[in-house]
Formats: sequence, C-alpha cells, structure tokens
Amino acid sequence: MALFRIAAEPEGFPTLRRGGLTMRPPRIEDFEAWARLRHESRAFLAPWEPAWPPDDLTRDAFRQRLRRYGEEIRKDSAYPFLIFAGDDGPLLGGLTLGQVRRGVALAGTLGYWIGAPYSRRGHMAGAVRATLDFAFGPLGLRRIEAACLPENLASISLLDAAGFRREGLAREYLCIAGGWRDHLLFATLRSDQP
Repeated sequence: MALFRIAAEPEGFPTLRRGGLTMRPPRIEDFEAWARLRHESRAFLAPWEPAWPPDDLTRDAFRQRLRRYGEEIRKDSAYPFLIFAGDDGPLLGGLTLGQVRRGVALAGTLGYWIGAPYSRRGHMAGAVRATLDFAFGPLGLRRIEAACLPENLASISLLDAAGFRREGLAREYLCIAGGWRDHLLFATLRSDQP
C-alpha cells in the first residue's frame, strides 16, 4: 500500500495550510473517507460534474486515480489536493490544479468540489487562495483559469471573490451530467492577486 502514497506524493510535494485547512495529495488511506463523502454528496455534486462511471467509488478506481495523479505530478501537469479541516479533521472536498502548461503559457486550470455538509462555509475560498499562492509562488505560473456552468452561482461567487475575472462563454465546453454544457470562463493573473 505504501507504493500508492509514494506515487501520489513525491518528495518535496507540499502540504498547503491556510485558515485552518490542510491540503495534501490523496493517499490510499483516504479511500474510505473520500468514497463516503462523495457518496453522501452525490445528489449535491451530480449537476456540476461529469457523469460518474459505475465503479467510481470503488477501491480499485481510487487506486487507478492515485496512479494517474502520481504520473501527472511527476510530469508537472497536475497537482491534486484533498482538503481537510486541520491536520486531523474531516475530509471536506478536493481541488486540482491541472492542465499545467509551461513554456510561453505558464498557466493552469483549477477544478474543485466540496462535500455537501461543508458547502457555503468558506472552506473552498481558503483552499482556492492557498492553491493560488502555490501556483503563483513555487510553481511559477502566471495565469490560472477556471470554468463553471452559468447557473452555478456558488462557483461564480467563489471565483469572483478569489480575484478571477470573467473572460467569456465557451459553448458546449464540457460534458456535465451526461450533456454538453456551456461554461463561463474565468481567469486570474499573478498580477491580479493582492
């Protein structure tokens, strides 16, 4: 089992802390808490996410997820985090800084989810701020992008508060809940942040 911890958390991968939150890469021992929170939050999350595969909440699917995360971290293409209340508190949700592009772009894309019991309590705002500090600091990125459904008022409010600016509408941008959906596009630059 230790192989998965090493694969998903290479030496030097930071643990982020901000405002009572702890963010770190997923580990195999997180499976039960992750599966339970995702299961309990399914109706809450389903309208905003791609359709879940039938085996999504299985231990084998979680192991495959950890392998993929480990490869993405090694390639510097994505940085997945689980969000916890403190060091020993409950799992609250997850956030990924993905599609990291180097060279002339120095950009990445932010995706996130929060468990239903913890929504609208400010946890994701703290997690996004910690991730922006990481992206614009140690990772050396200049631009972070995000997208959400036009009716997802909670995400719009979160991104607005975090200093993201609306940049447009992408038609049929992602397949969400089984259908191709338009998304509002947002971005923030290192120079936009306080």
